[in-house]
Amino acid sequence: MTALRIYAGPAAREQIRQHGLRPADVRVIPGAAGGPKGLILGPLDRFIFGDWLAGSTHEVHLVGASIGAWRLATACLNDKVAAFERLEHDYIHQSYELPPGRKRPTAEHVSERFGQSLQDFYGGRIGEVLNHPRWRLHILCSRGRHMLGREHGLRTPLGYLGAALANAVHRKAMGAWLERVVFSVPGAQLPFRSDDYRTRRVELNAANFMPALQASCSIPFVLKAIHDIAGAPPGAYWDGGIIDYHLHLNYAPARPGLVLYPHFQKAVVPGWLDKALKWRHKSTAFLDNVVLLAPSPEWVASLPHGRLPDRNDFVRYGTDHAARSAVWTEAVRRSQELAAEFAQWLALGPDARMRQVEAL
Repeated sequence: MTALRIYAGPAAREQIRQHGLRPADVRVIPGAAGGPKGLILGPLDRFIFGDWLAGSTHEVHLVGASIGAWRLATACLNDKVAAFERLEHDYIHQSYELPPGRKRPTAEHVSERFGQSLQDFYGGRIGEVLNHPRWRLHILCSRGRHMLGREHGLRTPLGYLGAALANAVHRKAMGAWLERVVFSVPGAQLPFRSDDYRTRRVELNAANFMPALQASCSIPFVLKAIHDIAGAPPGAYWDGGIIDYHLHLNYAPARPGLVLYPHFQKAVVPGWLDKALKWRHKSTAFLDNVVLLAPSPEWVASLPHGRLPDRNDFVRYGTDHAARSAVWTEAVRRSQELAAEFAQWLALGPDARMRQVEAL
């Protein structure tokens, strides 16, 4: 394989050694935050949900934050392959008006446009997501507490400064500023243990689906917070990736099954504020039963500009939407190599298969 790397925790490696990777083994699929980086996972999503898992009959939990929540909610639609293609198209071709003299659109403008795009995408189809016969969706959001309880021009920046300082001392300490809220489809138990961080579970329904999904994608200061979501505790809700950037969760409830994780990098960083805290990027026992699929660094270096699509491209390209869209479209086209190599790996014999699996 030249494009794809496969990493696995110790329990997952042993199960693959004995049985290979079978659709029936997969109990959880996470979807990370990461903005445009998630675009390269589209072909893998289409293969996994539209082909490989299609013939199985068991229940699978889908846990997502930010663009990961958008991807996994899309997997719950009836015509999922076409829906994934539309998600790619809509994300690539989004554009925002820049106020005179500014390099970034206002948060109000981005939120308004994004909310309308979600309405256009899921309008009339929420029932398909909530009532999927096998997929159990969980959308992660970050709810502000105390100073972050309502969005405010002064209190919000100060609150996030406090959250960052608390997080630098201890991840759990950030729970005084932000708590994890998981919106789960009716009847679905959490497929991870939640004693690692302050957590609430709220039932996902037709009234709160759109606000929850938009909140999960609402990056502070880039989009506006979503306030007072129906059925959930009052307050301001932001991007789920602030707390659970790459969903480094304790997936023990999935055992003896596996967690199949299409990701855009090897490291599973716990929270957005942990990006600079390199000592928190290592694998832990939480990921023992995880099989992670990620592009190789060499493959990433072969993409346009030698990197994955990035949110900063909105600033780099400014109003040249056509140039940005062309670069992102090429990256998505190339990412078909990831899905092709995963399919080829699944067909390998035991010895050849294990030679391609690296420790997570």
